Amino acid sequence: MFIHIGNDNVIQSDDVISIIDYSVVTSSSTMEKMIENNTKQQKVFGPTDEAKSVVVTSDQIYYSSLSVSTLKKRSSMISSISKLDDYSDEIEQE
Repeated sequence: MFIHIGNDNVIQSDDVISIIDYSVVTSSSTMEKMIENNTKQQKVFGPTDEAKSVVVTSDQIYYSSLSVSTLKKRSSMISSISKLDDYSDEIEQE
């Protein structure tokens, strides 16, 4: 499944490693180094001026204008949808 994380970015939910509040990222020297290294490799996307959260995937890092709680709700909704039973075959047979 896919998650729209804002700023015209859509990512696969399976690729998400972490969703972190932007204020935590800016206060952590370890996180700043990680982002700096990924920026050098051109693996960081999105504007920092509107950032409320940072989404870390297996390949890239995204600044998101959406809050952590909004992104969590979106990922939970996708999880719920994927757990629903698929009755489409039964409907087609009737």
